[in-house]
Amino acid sequence: MPWWGWMLIVIAILVVILVVLYIVGNRLQKKQSAQKEAMLQAAQPVTMLVIDKKMLPMKDANLPKQVLESTPKRYQKAKLPIVKAKIGPQIINLICDDGIFDVMPVRGEVKAMVSGIYITSVKNVRGKKAPEPEKKSFSQKLRAKQKKYEQTYEQETASMKLSKEEKAARKAKAKEEKERAKKIQ
Repeated sequence: MPWWGWMLIVIAILVVILVVLYIVGNRLQKKQSAQKEAMLQAAQPVTMLVIDKKMLPMKDANLPKQVLESTPKRYQKAKLPIVKAKIGPQIINLICDDGIFDVMPVRGEVKAMVSGIYITSVKNVRGKKAPEPEKKSFSQKLRAKQKKYEQTYEQETASMKLSKEEKAARKAKAKEEKERAKKIQ
């Protein structure tokens, strides 16, 4: 078999793999969005005093046994943002959302939305606020620049697009100027 025949077979296999990954990815994305919606609906407002926050593996976080048993083994070693908080008389370890973890103050009172043992959002922060991050990583700087350029591009395209009435008005002005120019000559 010639070399281009092998290349066609390899390309065909790669295309099939990409299509399968695309389909599986879409299904997983739909499942994840449904889970997030269910979690947001079940969330309740809670006032808590944050005692400590750390990035810990699930095994070291002192989470309930039921949570450890229900998660796959490969995810138990991954580090999660864990918040140790006092809710009423109890001290509980909660899993925090990645985007909220930086906002949570240590030794400060917070009003947050909690769904089970997962903190979904922070409504109000009292007391000491977490220090602002000093440096941004290279990728964060690039994302900020990209957002800025996207916004300026959208503004420019919106200003360049003329409504139908403006186009008609410009055409009418152009005709009037041509007629004036003919009368003057």
